[in-house]
Amino acid sequence: MAKKLTSKKGVSPILAALLLIVIAVASAVITYAWVTTFTTTQTTTAGKAIKYDSKVINATSDMVTVYVRNWGTEDVTLDKVYIDAMDHTDSVTSPAGFPTAGASLSVDAVVKITVNGTDAGLDFSAGSTYKVKVAGPGVEWEDSIEAS
Repeated sequence: MAKKLTSKKGVSPILAALLLIVIAVASAVITYAWVTTFTTTQTTTAGKAIKYDSKVINATSDMVTVYVRNWGTEDVTLDKVYIDAMDHTDSVTSPAGFPTAGASLSVDAVVKITVNGTDAGLDFSAGSTYKVKVAGPGVEWEDSIEAS
């Protein structure tokens, strides 16, 4: 003979429905916050962006030469040059006037930036790698360059 269960305990249908609604709303809020942050970051980054077209450190003459391209969607100004995290903007020899005025770069334009390592007190060794960073308001690019 089968025994009949008389006392069933569980979550009421109303409470279950409310719980599902709360979980759905919470996941929607979290997804919305993530998408909003992601889109804001991506559109800001796409506006101003630079990269090196070419980069060379000549260990014989102690000269650093980087060709910087503006590949973003807005004009940028470059006004700082760092080598191994030290500011060497004062040793930039081209473009003319860079240490005081920087360089403006329109969209898809390229500028040649040359740093005189001797004036900066640097002595590059062939085969060694150095981090060179070019920066401006809201934009920067850093890359490792092997001296040759």
